[in-house]
Amino acid sequence: MRHLLSIESMSRADMENILAATAIVKRQRGHSTSMPLAGKTWALLFAKSSTRTRVSFEVGLRELGANVMFLNAGDIQLGRGEPIKDTARVLGRMVHGVVFRTFAQADVEEFARYANIPTINALTDEEHPCQILTDIFTFQEKQGSIRGKIVTFVGDGACNVPASWVFAAAKLGFEL
Repeated sequence: MRHLLSIESMSRADMENILAATAIVKRQRGHSTSMPLAGKTWALLFAKSSTRTRVSFEVGLRELGANVMFLNAGDIQLGRGEPIKDTARVLGRMVHGVVFRTFAQADVEEFARYANIPTINALTDEEHPCQILTDIFTFQEKQGSIRGKIVTFVGDGACNVPASWVFAAAKLGFEL
């Protein structure tokens, strides 16, 4: 899997592989000398601000050895009318991966198509795939496999999170 763009587009195997790798990285946190992203530069491209998402990605990437640069809407030309494909092509030549937090799902998908580097969706108005994977990981740590379980979502039913939960339930075999 080259990009993490949406729960809807992921296979069950992709999701299970990410969850298994997360467990390994968490167990090794603070004890591993493995730095799989050493010498790599990742950009956090945030058109929408966030505290938890920014900090978690920045810390996580650094702990995996990456150099991290943060770019908000004022730092780049997207807010001034530059086409996404142009920004994607430029960053694709200069960094090794991008974590993109933006408004439209189509924007993160277009970015991934033109950047030719791994792209992670850190939130769009339509989906919040990393949040859902984190929630599922936490559920499984506390309750075991989510398969066959009943999960209740409490929150804003009109936002991106419930949509991602619906896609995850269909892929991983739990009831929402």
